[in-house]
Amino acid sequence: MKQDVFGQMNTLNQPASVEAWDGVLLGFMAHAAVTPQHLGKVLELEPDFALGHAVKGLFMVLLGRREMIAVAAEALSAANTAMERQPVSARERLYVEALGLYMADLPSQAIQKFEEILRAHPTDTLAMKLSHATRFVLGDSQGMRRSIERVMPAYEPDHAGRGYLLGCHSFALEETGAYEKAEIAGRQALWMVSDDAWGLHAVAHVHEMTGNAQLGLDWLAGREDAWAHCNNFRYHVWWHKALMHLDLGQVDQVMALYDHHIRQDKTDDYRDISNATSLLSRLELEGVDVGNRWEELADLSAARTEDGCLIFADLHYLLALTGDNRSDATANMLQRIQNDAQRNQGDTPIRMSDPGIAAAKGLEAFGEGLYGQAFDYLSNARGGMQLAGGSHAQRDVFERITIDSGLRAGRLDAVERILDDRRAKRAGGEDNYALARRELIEAARDSGDAQSVPAE
Repeated sequence: MKQDVFGQMNTLNQPASVEAWDGVLLGFMAHAAVTPQHLGKVLELEPDFALGHAVKGLFMVLLGRREMIAVAAEALSAANTAMERQPVSARERLYVEALGLYMADLPSQAIQKFEEILRAHPTDTLAMKLSHATRFVLGDSQGMRRSIERVMPAYEPDHAGRGYLLGCHSFALEETGAYEKAEIAGRQALWMVSDDAWGLHAVAHVHEMTGNAQLGLDWLAGREDAWAHCNNFRYHVWWHKALMHLDLGQVDQVMALYDHHIRQDKTDDYRDISNATSLLSRLELEGVDVGNRWEELADLSAARTEDGCLIFADLHYLLALTGDNRSDATANMLQRIQNDAQRNQGDTPIRMSDPGIAAAKGLEAFGEGLYGQAFDYLSNARGGMQLAGGSHAQRDVFERITIDSGLRAGRLDAVERILDDRRAKRAGGEDNYALARRELIEAARDSGDAQSVPAE
């Protein structure tokens, strides 16, 4: 048994494998691109390291890709075989059990395994981050915050994971509306660990939610080193920067960021697709011609209509399919979401059912120019959109499409109520998007014609 960088004992025997495992742990915290290489080295040196196989499987399922499920199943099998070959600690076994629950489509129960680890080992930063990541995917922002605040008192100021813990706390605070505290925690996190891209991005979220685009740009300026080392998460930080430029009406900068950073690499990771599709959707809502940029996203998304790992991913694939008028692929996606919603096992069908079906039908209707229908469906989905996972900032694209479909359908009073609700969730702050929509409502009322809001 050897101790890792976060003070936990692991069934490892060689100094080289301990060093590589520390690389995995620190890399996972920092969203580092090199993390898989470190994990590969650990499993090469110690093929019977059950925890290593379990973590590999957990990394795979968090990718939200159908083809990774088989890789995760192999990892679970390898972990179980490894446990037969050499005894493991109760803590390590819980990680394997968490992966097993994930494979049974029960991530909500996998969380409970991570929490069980944290009750016995509150400074196990790996369990903290896995609980945080899983809750993020499930849209459980209150749970994210509770989980972190339970373990926080156990962390000494010099604990190697404390900065990353603060970064996660910052994000959880932001997602639960404590914007001032979130900014303080995020700044402190980055001061403690300069590569904490998650903490850096949590502060960007604060500026997004409080309608302070220029402050957000000022925050990111000169801090590129905090996300340059990242895996595809770096595209997401560039996306945040693009949102800030968009709110300031700086469309040329948005397009440059899209072409040279956000979609420089034409990957089909759902998070990369979601960055791109939600940004193009926002641009089109502002009347910007995005050229042929939908095409490559729609090609990639059409190949994902049967994926069905996450409703969050499916809805962003739908943005691409409707954005490029792929009606057949859109219909296929809708049918599959409805089929998935009828399954009676696991966590996924619940979210495919609500908000999935209504949100998907709303996006289809919006793409077809049926704005009244789109507004009805999307309004019905609104109450459950948190369960789609992701962040407030990411889900806001669906809120904007709801608002704009309502405007185009002349539902001015209903849209105004949504704008008021959106403002309340943002601590009374409003971005230029909302202010412009309020002006449209006022203009339509002044003209005495509810239907006079232009469809761009």
